[in-house]
Amino acid sequence: MAHLNSTPYNMQSQHKNTQIFHPLGFLLFFPMCRAIMGVSKRFGRSAKMTMKREWDAMERHKILLVEDDAEISEMLKNYLETENYEVVCAFDGEEACKKFDSVHFHLVLLDLMIPKIGGMEVLGHIRQKSNVPIIIVSAKDTDADKTLGLGLGADDYITKPFSVTEVLARIRAQIRRNTRYSSPAEEKPETIKAGELTLSLDNYTVTKKGVSLGLTAKEFEILRLLMENPKKVYTKEQIYSKVWNDAYLGDENAVNVHISRLRNKIEDEPGKPKYVVTVWGIGYKFGEIHE
Repeated sequence: MAHLNSTPYNMQSQHKNTQIFHPLGFLLFFPMCRAIMGVSKRFGRSAKMTMKREWDAMERHKILLVEDDAEISEMLKNYLETENYEVVCAFDGEEACKKFDSVHFHLVLLDLMIPKIGGMEVLGHIRQKSNVPIIIVSAKDTDADKTLGLGLGADDYITKPFSVTEVLARIRAQIRRNTRYSSPAEEKPETIKAGELTLSLDNYTVTKKGVSLGLTAKEFEILRLLMENPKKVYTKEQIYSKVWNDAYLGDENAVNVHISRLRNKIEDEPGKPKYVVTVWGIGYKFGEIHE
């Protein structure tokens, strides 16, 4: 028979760094775990409720989505609603005009090829009433289509097929820019005057001899950029980067169209501009106006 060691087993000598719980310790250990888990769950629920209250408290910007393709409309609506936007859909031009006239929107996403009333006519209808940001989303991708759309007052143009993340980025940029200029001024209203033009920074308007010129957001920002820096010459790349808040990819068309439309509104003779002057080979500057 094997000899049994009568010496008691010494846990401390075999595992010097091991500590043995007292048997009664388990009676305290498990209730503590349950208590900690309960606090953790309550904290998690509380945090979620707080986040939900903050989310709900955020202003939900309302977007009019004009798109006759039901699948595209539903896809965009669902995606934008997950980003906390409120989306109202219209599937033809007639419905779009009626909804725009009855509800206040922060932005319009507009397809051009829609039934009953075409997208360009809807664009013109909206521009007669409001300077709300308008982003065209269309399969028409020629320079002529883009020139026409931007020329009639659209603020941006996205061609199909598109990335929903790009659409979201463009929407955020437009709403952020429009909100910045339309929010109530905290300080004394500020204006910039030059010749017969008065640019108001508190209500985002430009008047000539006291008559409002109805500039779009992009036209206003271009004029503001030049009037605030009358000695500086801006390249088309610089204008695009500052006004569109986006990387310049060599497309001069957007800047050219907006400069042309701006001149048509503010100049006595658009062909011989005195306010927005071309510096050949470089870009544009604000003209030297002698009072």
